[in-house]
Amino acid sequence: MRVIWYGHSAFRLEFADKIVLIDPFFTDNPAFRGDPEAAGAGATHILLTHGHSDHVGDTLAIAERTGAKIVGNFELCMWLAGKGAKAIDPMNTGGTTDQGGFSVSFVRADHSSTMIEGDRFIPLGLPNGIVVRAPGEPVVYHLGDTDLFGDMALIQERYRPDLLMVPIGDRFTMGPESAAFAVRRFFEPKAVIPCHYGSFPVLAPTADAFVAAMEGSGVQVVVPHVGTAVTL
Repeated sequence: MRVIWYGHSAFRLEFADKIVLIDPFFTDNPAFRGDPEAAGAGATHILLTHGHSDHVGDTLAIAERTGAKIVGNFELCMWLAGKGAKAIDPMNTGGTTDQGGFSVSFVRADHSSTMIEGDRFIPLGLPNGIVVRAPGEPVVYHLGDTDLFGDMALIQERYRPDLLMVPIGDRFTMGPESAAFAVRRFFEPKAVIPCHYGSFPVLAPTADAFVAAMEGSGVQVVVPHVGTAVTL
């Protein structure tokens, strides 16, 4: 599997004949200085953890260009359909769907999910973490935006993820120390990629504190440069 981090919580997974984007926030992402069209090129699927603008990002534009299927919670998918999205696959917490060559499972995340339109706040269902499983590939768990919670132990027991994508930015999600505590306490991954940092001034500027807190854990911490591919 080839993994590219585009800053904030945006990832691209390439495996078999699939190109899967998670939370493709490219335009207006301060950490991303590349070409949004190139980042989304060839996408077959777009997976959304929740309905905040810094996670929904370029979803509609990418889906229109590529025909990618949008997988998200029910309310978010219906809202996107109202904006013109044609290929949607609504889910909810606890569900698993077959995406043709891989499966997507939605698990709990402790956060919020609301879009702002003018002076209106539009609730868009529950936030989620996303587990991606494909034959012969590492099991990927993108935690979404979340605090730590004890049921992470059940997610580990049920899915046994090989790769974690963990928010560490603080203020809106776990901070570096809490994120490291969650990984060390609840999971046994082969590798972890920190995310949701270094994009906005109110978030942790680097992954240094997370890397330090993970020292001695035996878990490989991968801190890729934005836009650089990592093969796992």
